[in-house]
Amino acid sequence: MTHRILVVDDEPDITALVAYHLARAGYRVSTAANGTEALKAAREERPDVVVLDLMLPGVSGWDVLQELRRLDETREVGVILLTSRREEVDRIRGLSLGADDYLTKPFSPAELALRVAALLRRLASPAVSAGSTLAAGPIRVDRSAHRVTVDGKELTLTATEYKLLLTLMERRGRVQSRPQLLESVWDAQPDIQTRTVDMHVQRLRTKLGEHGDLIETARGFGYRFKAADGGSR
Repeated sequence: MTHRILVVDDEPDITALVAYHLARAGYRVSTAANGTEALKAAREERPDVVVLDLMLPGVSGWDVLQELRRLDETREVGVILLTSRREEVDRIRGLSLGADDYLTKPFSPAELALRVAALLRRLASPAVSAGSTLAAGPIRVDRSAHRVTVDGKELTLTATEYKLLLTLMERRGRVQSRPQLLESVWDAQPDIQTRTVDMHVQRLRTKLGEHGDLIETARGFGYRFKAADGGSR
């Protein structure tokens, strides 16, 4: 199956450059020049990944990201922010709002294509037998359906949040360093910072609510999913 990528940027030269390289990589590419067009295209075309600029006229990229995560039909789409905003506060805000990745301009088109491929791997369901589940305390992960429930209620996670939770649960009781998590969840992509791990853990804890403390911090090292009753089957 050919994956569909939506490129959103108000600079025609950037849009053309990104679209060209992603098309060369074998993807079906569509484009949008502003936030309103982007949301319409995302709802109608159901892309696998959105490459999203933040500095858009009218509806900003921030607003587009929040709306993508709010709507049922787009909340699981992969989102890579591609922006000239280089400050850490912007990176943190983007990841906190649910972006899967953050790449600053100027950028390498080849690196962007690699990041799209890595995100698509995270979006893909693991090749496991039907009904394979992983449980720890009140949290259950149905790996065949890519579905997470907490106390019986389904939890909405991005592809990156899902893979992070699954990785920690599969290795529960063992501390995972930030570099180990970058290797396992983000495929050790260039320019991915350890702060990215921290922001995704923080967002994941928030979504887990009162059970967020099952993800423990090993100060100065990384994170560990607390050993709990339950297991895979």
